[in-house]
Amino acid sequence: MDYRENYEKWLSFDGLDESLRTELKGMDEATKEDAFYKNIEFGTAGMRGLLGAGTNRMNIYMIRKANVGYAKWILEQPNGAERGVAISYDNRHMSYIFANESAKVLAGFGIKTYIMESLRPTPELSFAVRHLGCAGGIMITASHNPAEYNGYKVYDDTGCQLIPEWADQVTKYVEEVEDELAVKVPSSDEAYDYINWVGEEIDEAYYEAVKGCEINPGLDKFDFKIVYSPQHGADNWPVRTVLKDLGYDIVPVLSQCAPDPDYSNTKSPNPEVESSYDESIKLAKKVDADVIAITDPDGDRLGVVAKHNGEYVLMSGNQSAAVYLEYILSQLKEKGKLPDNAVMYNTIVTSDLGELVARSYGVDVEKTLTGFKFIGDKIRKYEKTGEKQFIFGYEESYGCVVKDFVRDKDAVQAVLLAAECGNYYKKQGKDLIDVLNDLYAKHGTFKESQIALAKAGVEGAKRIAEIMDNLRKDAPTDIAGVKVTLAEDYANSTRSDGTTIDLPKSNVLKYYLEDGSWIAARPSGTEPKCKFYFSIKGTDANDASLKTEKFQKAMMEIIGE
Repeated sequence: MDYRENYEKWLSFDGLDESLRTELKGMDEATKEDAFYKNIEFGTAGMRGLLGAGTNRMNIYMIRKANVGYAKWILEQPNGAERGVAISYDNRHMSYIFANESAKVLAGFGIKTYIMESLRPTPELSFAVRHLGCAGGIMITASHNPAEYNGYKVYDDTGCQLIPEWADQVTKYVEEVEDELAVKVPSSDEAYDYINWVGEEIDEAYYEAVKGCEINPGLDKFDFKIVYSPQHGADNWPVRTVLKDLGYDIVPVLSQCAPDPDYSNTKSPNPEVESSYDESIKLAKKVDADVIAITDPDGDRLGVVAKHNGEYVLMSGNQSAAVYLEYILSQLKEKGKLPDNAVMYNTIVTSDLGELVARSYGVDVEKTLTGFKFIGDKIRKYEKTGEKQFIFGYEESYGCVVKDFVRDKDAVQAVLLAAECGNYYKKQGKDLIDVLNDLYAKHGTFKESQIALAKAGVEGAKRIAEIMDNLRKDAPTDIAGVKVTLAEDYANSTRSDGTTIDLPKSNVLKYYLEDGSWIAARPSGTEPKCKFYFSIKGTDANDASLKTEKFQKAMMEIIGE
């Protein structure tokens, strides 16, 4: 069935939601094609896309179809129907409706659900799965994407997003649903006995667990101030409650605290976008804050700005994580609490700096593919064997976890860690940038950056595939005149030196350069983008910046952009 037939099928469906029907009638041909040329797919973080009518959009019909597949998977888990599924959602348009539709579909399969009574962040959903002993979990969110997006993430019984093997099983069941418009959904009355509403009891348990992440709980909080913004998202009360209870002077950006699905008072809800910090920096200058923290809409990512020599300096996810690692490991070592079998996890597109910090303390490092589910899976593996003890996990995209009672990125834990780090080092006469510079002096200066080429629609998808295909067919032997010493192709599990890569297959290419830098390319699993990651090593900050510009220009020339 081509996109035109799919379009007509939806338009002629008697039970179609009237708002979607109105949207369908107003579509031009290009929009019809993009909305119906394929079914929305699972990526590195579940199912995510534009809200609206169509099989390639987020709407109640595609949510129902996805839940049929997930329900069948849950029923295969030990006592899955009785253990049930925890469900949470953020502030986005349709999030509450999608959560309720999910619960009703699961009820149709006899599966219990535990729905948060109001919006809660992703890490609390992960915690709730474990706390309630559920067989799985669902989080309705599009994370840091713009307001016109929403998404659907599914979890296993450890609170970890489904690894590829299990996600493939769900996908298989989803694809067996021939007609998304024909999925039967129980009425609210029929589903009533299966649906449980939860809230405060989960909050209290989660907050107490987060408070337990303090490394120096007796540290005086006097003369340390942190400005915080939830970017209209779900972390407002969790972060403010935890930090206030622990005695921190936290100043909220009130204009960005309301759970507004349009993100009216921020230029972007994404901590990776520099302009998202504008209002926070204004407030920080007014109150003379030491650290600024902003979290994304579903509360799993944290961006940090540190006051340094009177200026507010934005830290990348790689930089802040390296400082967190230095603090955690130095303090545990000082207290004699650093395990001999400690392990830290990060991904193949994170900076080398964190790895160097970890290894300087004798901590093992294991890399995973992009996607925090791979880190959660590592934690599960060693939890069973006891071979290694988890100490920290992070991605370059502003996500980390400190304690493994959560198996996803946890910005509530991260805000507490940023506050404790900032407070501790201030009492040593330093700020977070000073600590970062000390790490550069010890391990080498690194500058990390990213270019995300947005390529929307059918033609965009073709262009992204073409870029990756061309790089494989004509792999660069040098970039900006610097020799490529090793090339890795994660889709084929091969390296140019003849060795193999022991990770699940993924459409990623990575080039190691003679000067200690590396560049990686991968299509996004959740957005219509092709991403290029640059980890550039320089003799100092200026040299690293100049080299970054040179490498970025050269890479874009290689791919013809």
